[in-house]
Amino acid sequence: MLSGGLLVSAKKETVGYTVTVAFLVCLVCAIVVSVAAVSLRSTQKLNAELDMKTNILASADLLEPGKTVEESFEQIETRVIDLETGKFADDIDAATFDQRKAASDPARSEKLSDDPAGIIRQENHSLVYIVRDTAGEVDKVILPIRGYGLWSTLYGFVALESDLNTIAGLGFYEHGETPGLGGEVDNERWKAQWPGKQVYLDGDVEITITKGGAADASSPYEVDGLSGATLTTRGVDNFVKFWLGERGFQPFLQNLAAGEA
Repeated sequence: MLSGGLLVSAKKETVGYTVTVAFLVCLVCAIVVSVAAVSLRSTQKLNAELDMKTNILASADLLEPGKTVEESFEQIETRVIDLETGKFADDIDAATFDQRKAASDPARSEKLSDDPAGIIRQENHSLVYIVRDTAGEVDKVILPIRGYGLWSTLYGFVALESDLNTIAGLGFYEHGETPGLGGEVDNERWKAQWPGKQVYLDGDVEITITKGGAADASSPYEVDGLSGATLTTRGVDNFVKFWLGERGFQPFLQNLAAGEA
């Protein structure tokens, strides 16, 4: 006959007991994780917004030493535009507009049959970021761009000077391209080629990313491609032209220049 202690020990070793203990441990862990996720959600959102603002400022070289990102971002005017008309969409709140969600929503986007950027769907509206001088005139415009490279969709910004033709800077904040090859879109030396380049010639998008090492350094329209990353280079060339062309931001830029946005 088993003693009382041995009987208790035997019960503890049953499958049902083991499953019950495992379930309770999982339940406690799930509760802890859920509470942590909920409590940190606002912090994560603030960090994501701060990172986005940092990238917007960096694309136009507007990060100012001695100032916080929030202080530097005070000079940015965030607006929503209708991509078809090229005019401001003042009925849409820029603070709550989620461009990525809009791009995947059939009611707020269009499926592209001719899709050089590789984005599948194009949203009807887009965010734009405007910097004005002390007189209230446009000093810079920062535009969101995206498109497919070799392995991933690259998300970034291109900034234009007040003439709305000269590039002030370009940068990417999210992509999955191969480190050391297509991932060199993050290389400061490669990005340093862009400022000063011209986008349009007689109304056509003329800016071109050439094969690595083939760019004419004296040309205001050529940027040297990424060495060893032909498909990423071709992808960036395609979607930069797409977003700066008539199906992208060109109608808005023309309206803005004419004071009709």
